Amino acid sequence: MGERGGHVLSTLQISLAILGGLILAIVVVHSTWSARKNLPRRATPDPAATTPVEPVGEPAFDTEPERQEPGFDRDSGLDALTAMTVPEKKPGLDALIDVIAPILVDAPVSGEAALAAMPATRRAGSKPFAVEGLNVATGAWETPFAGQRYSAFQSGVQLANRTGALNQIEFSEFVIKAQAFADAIDGQPEFPDMLDEVARARELDNFASAHDAQLSFTLRAKNTAWSPGYVHQSAAKLGFVTGSIPGRMVLPASESGHAPILGLAFDTQAAMAEDPEQTALRELTLSLDVPQVLRSEQPFVRMCEAAIALAASMDGVIIDDQGQPIRPEAMEIIHADLEQLYDTLEGRDMPAGSALGRRLFS
Repeated sequence: MGERGGHVLSTLQISLAILGGLILAIVVVHSTWSARKNLPRRATPDPAATTPVEPVGEPAFDTEPERQEPGFDRDSGLDALTAMTVPEKKPGLDALIDVIAPILVDAPVSGEAALAAMPATRRAGSKPFAVEGLNVATGAWETPFAGQRYSAFQSGVQLANRTGALNQIEFSEFVIKAQAFADAIDGQPEFPDMLDEVARARELDNFASAHDAQLSFTLRAKNTAWSPGYVHQSAAKLGFVTGSIPGRMVLPASESGHAPILGLAFDTQAAMAEDPEQTALRELTLSLDVPQVLRSEQPFVRMCEAAIALAASMDGVIIDDQGQPIRPEAMEIIHADLEQLYDTLEGRDMPAGSALGRRLFS
């Protein structure tokens, strides 16, 4: 009896051990499945490539960080030697958005002499400052460069930008810089009335403030989060390329030299993580700087198309600032408002995406 009882007990112990092992295995499998389920979506390898998909190289035309001033600002870090050998190709001074002071000279001045007389910085306060010369050979106004001769000059300062209107202190700094340049080339400047120009600057700034538009859509993951590589791969299929800042991509313009049509941004720290593919992203932002992009690019239409396509392919939802889903009818209302804005800017001779438009709204 004792032997049989011991045998039964041994069999029971073995059965319990097997059952416990099965339960442990089930727990391990479930934990592994749960962990894998909670991992962010990753980019899939390109079948045509021998290596995994990598982010696209950085384009030269990306305009972020803080927006670099377009127009004639030359605080770019170029040294004097480069400035003497490479002519600038930037939008010229325009009375619509610049204070302009003519500088008369008795005899033509060489480009080398004009460059030597330029101030060290090309700003008056927060406003771009510039000097142009009338090329003797071509009869065109241009930023002076070596090897040319100039029969007259004009200096200018921008009336307004996104930092506000030109004020009296900035106007005075403009006068000092322009006068110093004129003295160095034996020229005679003629300055407009300061109070008139400051008033004109305020009016232009009021117009710009009332007609500025920077739009954004937020795309939020419904369930599984995304890895940076997955975001890059999904956006690249729509034409986005890597920007100059980690966590930023841009949709390039159709023509070189123009601002990107759209921006796409997600957490910079996630993009710079030691192992980005283990980083979980739950939101990204699509943005459009309306006055910076040509109307012909149909930027808002493309913004909506990109948002809808990304939401569909990445299992996301498009939301507003309050976290509410954005309806198609809301997009149509915004589109109609933007068409009126485009008309207004064009009526002021500052179309969106034009040289003047980009300078004013910068």
